Amino acid sequence: MSGASPIAVTIAGSDSGGGAGIQADLKTFSALGVYGASVITALTAQNTRGVQGIHDVPAAFVAQQIDSVFSDLAVDAVKIGMLSQIAVIDAVADGLARQAGTIPVVLDPVMVATSGDRLISEDAVAALRDRLLTRADLITPNLPEAAVLLGEAVAEDEAGAASQARRLVALGARAVLIKGGHGHGAMSVDHLVTADGHAQTFAAPRLTTQNTHGTGCTLSSAIAAGLARGLELPAAVTLAKDYLTAALNAADRLAIGSGHGPVHHFHAIWP
Repeated sequence: MSGASPIAVTIAGSDSGGGAGIQADLKTFSALGVYGASVITALTAQNTRGVQGIHDVPAAFVAQQIDSVFSDLAVDAVKIGMLSQIAVIDAVADGLARQAGTIPVVLDPVMVATSGDRLISEDAVAALRDRLLTRADLITPNLPEAAVLLGEAVAEDEAGAASQARRLVALGARAVLIKGGHGHGAMSVDHLVTADGHAQTFAAPRLTTQNTHGTGCTLSSAIAAGLARGLELPAAVTLAKDYLTAALNAADRLAIGSGHGPVHHFHAIWP
């Protein structure tokens, strides 16, 4: 860790409704005691009911943001979220090659919002897989995203999810956490598989709430926060899972918007 104040950078899109993307990442970093910086890759017109518009940030300006942040801040971890265009994916991959060195990177391959709106172009999926999969220390796809990355059907059970995690590692990922939130049953089970053969499951009760906006962003940024604080990967995942479960449990207290509201990032600080 670089010093008294761990620093994490989120490279992702902005959610004007405040529940996901850059906004969720920065809230998560702050809640977990990490200073957050940001590189914005896209602007969305978005609320709890859906995404009304996407405005991509020019790739050259994404690159400029990366160079600006890393040239001054002693970054301890990176979280990558929404990258909707090939040029932006290339800019991020090249920027990390210039600036990030051995800094741990968590890649959340964001493809579809909670509302169902698509957030990445079809041709950008291959670029994401080819340019960033092997650069990330951890990728955190949900069940549909894992299937898209592999070009397969969505896993129907835990054995299928664990198998897809192993195949993503075989494609070059250093570690994979396939999230079970889109699965079935009383428990939501995530599968962690690493390139050195470590396999672990993380189970939490499946909660009944419509306020799930930004759960994927929150989990991946919480893992990045743990890594920035110097935790090993399994411990960082455990920290993130516990934090997200508590944030989901408190989500209905917020009553934000009329659609899929956000989780309560500051549940431990204010009611």
